[in-house]
Parts: sequence; structure tokens; C-alpha cells
Amino acid sequence: MSVFLRPGVYVQEIERGPRPMEGVSTSTATFLGETQRGPVWPTLVTSINEYVRIFGGPVGRNKFMPAAVSGFFENGGRRVYIARIENQASATASDIFGSVKIEASSSGKWGTDNLFVKISARNPVVNPIDPFRIQVWNWSVAPNPVFDPSIPANALNPKRPSFIEDFDSVNCDPTSPDYFVTRLRASQFLKGTDLTAVAAPIAFAPPQPGAQALPGGTSVPVTDNDYDGQFLPAGPSGLAALQLDEFRFVSLVYAPDASGVVQDKVLTHCENNRFRFAVIDAAKHDPASNVGGKKPRSSDYGAFYFPWIKTNNSITGVQELVPPGGHVVGIYARSDSERGVFKAPANEIVRGAFDIEFNIDDATHDVLNPLGVNVIRKFPGRGNVLWGARTLSSNSLWRYISVRRLFIFLEQSIYENTQWVVFEPNDERLWARVKDTIRIFLRSQWRQGAMMGDTEDKAFTIACDRTTMTQDDILNGRLICEIGIAPVRPAEFVVFRIFQNTSESQK
Repeated sequence: MSVFLRPGVYVQEIERGPRPMEGVSTSTATFLGETQRGPVWPTLVTSINEYVRIFGGPVGRNKFMPAAVSGFFENGGRRVYIARIENQASATASDIFGSVKIEASSSGKWGTDNLFVKISARNPVVNPIDPFRIQVWNWSVAPNPVFDPSIPANALNPKRPSFIEDFDSVNCDPTSPDYFVTRLRASQFLKGTDLTAVAAPIAFAPPQPGAQALPGGTSVPVTDNDYDGQFLPAGPSGLAALQLDEFRFVSLVYAPDASGVVQDKVLTHCENNRFRFAVIDAAKHDPASNVGGKKPRSSDYGAFYFPWIKTNNSITGVQELVPPGGHVVGIYARSDSERGVFKAPANEIVRGAFDIEFNIDDATHDVLNPLGVNVIRKFPGRGNVLWGARTLSSNSLWRYISVRRLFIFLEQSIYENTQWVVFEPNDERLWARVKDTIRIFLRSQWRQGAMMGDTEDKAFTIACDRTTMTQDDILNGRLICEIGIAPVRPAEFVVFRIFQNTSESQK
């Protein structure tokens, strides 16, 4: 409290009334799976070109991360964190040139299969300040291992590298701006280590051999347990990393190469987090007669999609059969942006899909829909359409994706925007401010169409007073606010009853 010692006018700023609330993002996704290269730390990408630059191209047979990311952006997605999953037994390609150690920027056989490196100098490199040159060629698809891209005659070879990097006039002087370790931090493919820190410097003299592959890069097959992730020197990985506060606004989780065990891990992660929703694929080549019995366990924090779709790979141009989840997550983002999270992400065109693995007829759909299997159907004149809006839940209260995701949105928005309440004096004035703050936010959502009711009182209720708190609650520092929501539900079954309107019926 201010102390007034002299006569005069004093102006003070005080804070009263409700605080503004802003809704959280509902369309930021995380994809977990194998990539050609890149960091294990979940990394944000905002376009397919950025994904290719950081994580490379095709991974291998039955690996669908590039297709999932491409489908996500093609269908309206804007922000996705890529969490690269790798086996910790995988090795990083590297080689030593005198006191200069060059290694691939991340582990895996891509460093040996796809990278060519050449180190050269005009004069012998004896002193730390002596300049030399580092060149690197990267292929999206591994070239012939005896091919040398540094030979001028090979410049016209039809199999050209996807990227070329050239670091000229670098040196081994740590105080120089051209220190090779510092310069290589700008490389997408390499990182450098100065061995003079651990051993006596060893000079190397030109001419060096032609460009050569970095030896030692290996990729050990990923296991289901690798998706759990861990906190590594290179950064946290997998589902463990997503628990960090930095990723608290991730709301959609998808694993394109997931086994049934991994799908269950993703569901459990979303349930424990409470603010996330999982998208899960049916198995490849699984006909409709088998899908219902193989869908994941009951959960209102996930949705299940069938069948697989046929697309043109945006990176390789090859037609391929891919899981639909990446495209579906993009549709979620598009629907949220155009209509709102309360709109079911269904009756939407699957962009980029020119066909589906299995055609679904009405009789088959009659069986799958009650089981919570969301199908993609081909309709004449419309194309391939996402035609299901159900969660995996057996609880009818949480049957629809839009209802669960609306509650996730409201709960997280209230959580993020009421942190200021903690440690405030717990009295009637605080209760009134909390009620008013939440009421204004919910009123705006109701007006946008997120809740049922032609009046505000029918759409939601808020209680934060002596009816929700006992004296014991107050003495123990608890403020309890009860909020009731009447969510809108999708019109899943549209029935038109048509009859003949005869002259007799009009009387």
C-alpha cells in the first residue's frame, strides 16, 4: 500500500473485473516415426519443403512419415512437430582427416549411403590458421558407392545430388570466425569436432582423395519401446519429450508407422495428458470384415480410420498406398480453421487421395460405424470423402470427436488463462472475477456455435461461491469452480419424412 506524506494528487493503476481469455491452438500436431535423418528432439516444420530440408526424403519400404507430412500440409495443416524415432544402437557416419573429425549431423546409414565428403587444401595444413575446404554432396536416394561427384566429368550425370554445401577457407583456429567447427554449424548434413582438444594436432597435406562416403553409419531397426523415448544428450526423444512444457500446445498426436502396441502407447499418452487427441490407422490390407475386431481399445481420446488411401508421393512422384492418418490430421486442422473445433471433422474431401484401398458400400458402413470405425468413402462427383466422426469410446457421452475436442479446447483454454488466480486472496471478490472471466470466454464460444441453447443460461452454467466450496475448502486453500457445458453434436443421421399432402390433409 502506498504511503502519502505530502498533499497532492496521486494516480494509481489498479486491476479489477474480468481478465481477457484467449483460446488455445487446437491444430498443432506431432508426428512420431522414422525419418531418413534429423534430430530426435521434436522439431517444428511448417511446409513439406522444410521437412525435406531437415529430415530428408524417403525412409524405406513401409515407412510413411514423408507421405503423412505431405498429406497433412496438403489438407490444410500448418504446424507439425516431427519427433524422429530411432534405435539408440544406430551409429553415426564419421571420418577423420588429420585433426579434423567430420561426422553426419545425425545417426543412421543415410550418412554412409547418401553423403559424399571431400576435404582439400591448396597448401599443406600444418598450423591452425592454415585454410582448407570442406565440400559435401547429399543424395535423397543413395547413388553408386564408387561414384565421385567431385570429378568435373560427373557434373552432367543424370543422378545429381539433392543438395551441395561448400565451406571454403575454413581453419582449425578456435578464435577465428572461419573455425571449421563454427562454420559447420550452418550445415544441414555435417558437424565437426576438433581433435586437438584430445590429441596432438596431426597435419594433412593435399592433394586429398576424391569425394568419399563417410564410413560407419548404421541404422538398427526401431522397436516399439523406442517410441517411449528418453532424455538423451542429443535431446529428449519420443513420447517422453512431448511431456515437456515446450510442447504443451500440441493437441494432435499421430504415428504413421505404428504397430498396435505403439498405438496403445499413443492413446495412453493422450489420456494422461488430457489435452491431446490421437489419430490411429487401420492395418494395411486389412479388409472391412476384420477391421472391427482389430480396432484399438475404448478411449475418448482417439479416433480410428479405415481404409488406406492411394496418393502420388510429393517427393518421389511415385504412386503408393499410404495410411490415411496424416491426411486426416490435416483435415482436423482445416476444419478447425474454417469452422471451429466444435465442427465434426467429417464430410470433408481427402485432398491428395486419388483412390482408396477398399470401396465401402452402405451395408459395410452399417457394420463399421457403430463400432467406431471412421471410413473414407468414394462418392460419385465428390471423390474420396472422410465419412465418420466418432471416437473410440464406448461411452455415449463422448461418442463424437467434436465433443471431446471441444472439451479439450475449453479445459486447456481455462487452465492456461487462469494461472493468475493462484495465491490471490480466496474471497468473494476473487470468485466473482473468476466467474466473469470464464463467462465472457464461454459466451464468445456459444455465439460462434460451440454450444446448444438459444440463451446463454441454456448453453452453460458457472458456479463459484459458497455452494461449490465449504469452509474446510477455503481453509485448505481450495477454490472450486463448477462449469456446465451443453456441447453441440453433429447431425450424424439426417432423416427427412416426406408424405403426400392431399387436399383432405390440409383441412
